[in-house]
Amino acid sequence: MCGIVGFIKSQGLTPRDIDGVRRANSSMFHRGPDGSGEYCDAVDPVGQFGHLFMAMRRLSIIDLAHGWQPLTNEDETIAVIANGEIYNHVELRAELQTRGHRLRTSSDCEVLPHLYEEYGLDFVHQLRGMFAFALWDGRNRRLVLGRDRMGEKPLYLHVAPDGVWFASELKALLASGRIPFQLDASAIDSYLHYGWIPEPQTAVAGVHKLQAGHLMIVEVRPWAVAAQRCYWRVENAPPLSGNPVELVRAELDTLGRQIVRSDVPIGVALSSGFDSSLAAALAVKNNASQVHAFSVGYGGSPGQDERGMAARFARELGMEFHALELTTGDMTAAFPKVAFERDDPVTDIAGFGYYSLSRFAREAGCPVLLQGQGGDELLWGYSWTKQAVLHSMRKFAGNPMGSFEALRAELPAGWSRPQLVRFAYFLGGLTTGWRRLSPGRRSAQQQLVAYDLSDPFQIGAFAAASTYTSRFRAQVIGSLQKPEDFLQSLADDCPVDVQMIALLCRGYLLENGLSQGDRLSMANSVELRLPLVDYRLVETLVGIQKHKPLYQDPPKQLLIEAARDLVPEYIVNRPKRGFNPPVRAWVAALRTAFGNDLANGALVEEQILDRKAAARLVSSTGPFGPAYDLFQKYAVLEFWYRGMRAVAKNAGSVPDCQDVPVSVGARSLAAVP
Repeated sequence: MCGIVGFIKSQGLTPRDIDGVRRANSSMFHRGPDGSGEYCDAVDPVGQFGHLFMAMRRLSIIDLAHGWQPLTNEDETIAVIANGEIYNHVELRAELQTRGHRLRTSSDCEVLPHLYEEYGLDFVHQLRGMFAFALWDGRNRRLVLGRDRMGEKPLYLHVAPDGVWFASELKALLASGRIPFQLDASAIDSYLHYGWIPEPQTAVAGVHKLQAGHLMIVEVRPWAVAAQRCYWRVENAPPLSGNPVELVRAELDTLGRQIVRSDVPIGVALSSGFDSSLAAALAVKNNASQVHAFSVGYGGSPGQDERGMAARFARELGMEFHALELTTGDMTAAFPKVAFERDDPVTDIAGFGYYSLSRFAREAGCPVLLQGQGGDELLWGYSWTKQAVLHSMRKFAGNPMGSFEALRAELPAGWSRPQLVRFAYFLGGLTTGWRRLSPGRRSAQQQLVAYDLSDPFQIGAFAAASTYTSRFRAQVIGSLQKPEDFLQSLADDCPVDVQMIALLCRGYLLENGLSQGDRLSMANSVELRLPLVDYRLVETLVGIQKHKPLYQDPPKQLLIEAARDLVPEYIVNRPKRGFNPPVRAWVAALRTAFGNDLANGALVEEQILDRKAAARLVSSTGPFGPAYDLFQKYAVLEFWYRGMRAVAKNAGSVPDCQDVPVSVGARSLAAVP
């Protein structure tokens, strides 16, 4: 697990280029506190700089003594730096050795250059795991950038007139001092609709993400930057027949053996929910060493407290249990830092719990943490997604739901407090609530009915109409990309329910769940592993649903049946919770603590947020309506912006790195911090 950064240039590199890469690498110390490495391409025997310089920070997880990067093939003509874990590296290593390859270390990532020798660009199809890599093919003068199928590991890109910059974090690119910091108006508009930004966009103009399941190739002779090349998509999983429970269980058994491979202690982020409990059961079943459980609770909020039932299950599994209590004061004190550490603006207030949990795990000596994200997106854990499928099917059949019919669909299925609160919220924000009715009639013909059913999206539409300055509104209107572009139907021959799963995986799961999971865990030097988003398990679940749709079944029923002997009934039958904080109390505390920061902040100064609208957001105290959520969205964006602006401003004041000797060729700088 690492942070990687580099610059490939059409002409020869200069000392200033080397300096920029090193500044960026230093900024990612948290991603790799155990050491660093460098690679510099050389084009002649005297070692003058060539076209590529790349560097990395290492968090040692496998082969602690020898797995230093860059890693190469036998004759060092292929060099790799990588971030992540190749879960099936043991099996790949055995296969490569039978083919005559000689590997120097036990590092999981050393298989990459050797696989590239065997399979060329198709080598990515051999990998099971989470990864982002930069592979230099010295023979062909080619750089290959790649990212795992589900997007667990990030890779940001800046295509400059003279070359291409890449890094594991957006703030690392800004720390290089070579990328201008300017907001992308259309991306900010999307953020205010979704609470996250759909890739490949980022909030910074001129920076985009290498998309999940994609490669990008840069050729030096002649110079050419190829368009991103897709090698995998969720919706392309082949249909699967056979016994669904047996198919899923077979993948869980294989994955369980592979995902716990580690030379350091492992922990599990354990709530009392099914997904995290399944992750814990897989870890304990397949790991001979002690597995630790980490849970959080909230003082004075027993309805959100997961510790009791989590502790019970941990004891049954024989796990060492650690519990942490978070207070509202803790959250407000950390809010600006967490907003910045996410790297992208992400609204989810539960992120503080994940940030605190990973810090807790690190302090307890567990730099690897398993978590249970993914089941809800793959197997209909969110009720609104089932409504979205039915809306979309009716729309594409030419019979979209009418307003009063849609209103009936919004009525709570029961009379629990959360259901009634949500319905009151819907009616309390009438300007947003009525927009959501009959979405099939209001949207473009080829647009899925999906996130536009949700409260955040409709609140974003309200924000565009009532909180933007006239200047920022003009920038948004003039941009080529719109928030609803993300909702375009994927393919005429792809079932609507499968399209919805793909949209969830590339949307909320990727940009809210996986994105902040990676950044907030790595901010504390912890590697996060997510068993339920393993691509082979995803392909199996989607392939089964292509053969027999499951969207009308109870949530996660297939996964529950496959893990019946691993997770007890008292957890299976418990309502979904996760690490859900006391949201309303926290947002009220944020308004008290940071209201003045927003009303007189950077977003107002930069003429993004209208000053009078900001004052209204701060003064509004009602529990329902758009102002409630908009304050939180803008507060996150405010502190994210301040943090990124400071990184860009201070990039030039970082101590100069140009006088440090450069190791030419495939030699690592040092296995020390």
